[in-house]
Amino acid sequence: MTQSPTLPKYDDLFRPTLEALSSLGGSGSIEELDEALISSLGITQEQLDVTYPKSGAPVLPDRMSWARSFLKIGGFVKNPKRGVWVLTEEGRAALSKSNADLKKIISAADRAAIAARKAAQAAAEGSSSENGNGDSLSWPDLLLQRVQAVEPAAFERLCQRLLRESGFTRVEVTGKTADGGIDGVGVLRVNLISFQVLFQCKRWKGSVGSEVVRNFRGAMQGRADKGLIITTGTFTSEARREATRDGAPAIDLIDGDSLCLLMKDLGLGVDVKEVRVEEVSLNEEFFGTL
Repeated sequence: MTQSPTLPKYDDLFRPTLEALSSLGGSGSIEELDEALISSLGITQEQLDVTYPKSGAPVLPDRMSWARSFLKIGGFVKNPKRGVWVLTEEGRAALSKSNADLKKIISAADRAAIAARKAAQAAAEGSSSENGNGDSLSWPDLLLQRVQAVEPAAFERLCQRLLRESGFTRVEVTGKTADGGIDGVGVLRVNLISFQVLFQCKRWKGSVGSEVVRNFRGAMQGRADKGLIITTGTFTSEARREATRDGAPAIDLIDGDSLCLLMKDLGLGVDVKEVRVEEVSLNEEFFGTL
């Protein structure tokens, strides 16, 4: 990882994240929250461009994500809906604390959570070390893990089927190399109008940056009406801005969260069962009549 410029560590972002959420009215999407942090901390483009050497994923958005996750462990934030983060009452009260105090509180909460998780795993019959912490993951997290484990060609076929079942026709996976990242093409018909759409499939765990969007747009110039990028990861705020930049063909983005919801709606890779829950309590008034 590039040593210069200096980047804030994830635990340096605890208090700034709470302050950013507060400035947004107590809740915000990941994109809104990242933009608020970048603005409040005076993050430069040079800092945003720092990437991990192996994956090429941006470092700073990853650290922002880790900060949110640890703040959730401490009970200061929650995400009742994927992609949306909310400041809790504990989080509002924590705005009066220093970042150093937050580090201590969250570190203690993390140790307690790990101990509780280990105790629960030890007590569970038939637990397997191969499952790791899978039982504590939500279904979208488990689904993303499974999708990320498939072969690249299988992921392309999954995207092909998703598009077909979403109303696309003549969906083809090109499988060509050195084609600007274009993985396939399809036709979307809306009422009386048809659009040719080029798509790209990125089976990533990290964030997709603006350079990917720019390169994809350059490759699709003069070849299609619209573009679509599907990833198992996330898109940086710069990538989202680049996708809708004025004067350039718009590119639609489907991140891992949206991919999971789309697979759930289409019934692909998941089974959905309705569960009825009963709540039973004593009726003291009844006993008083005996």
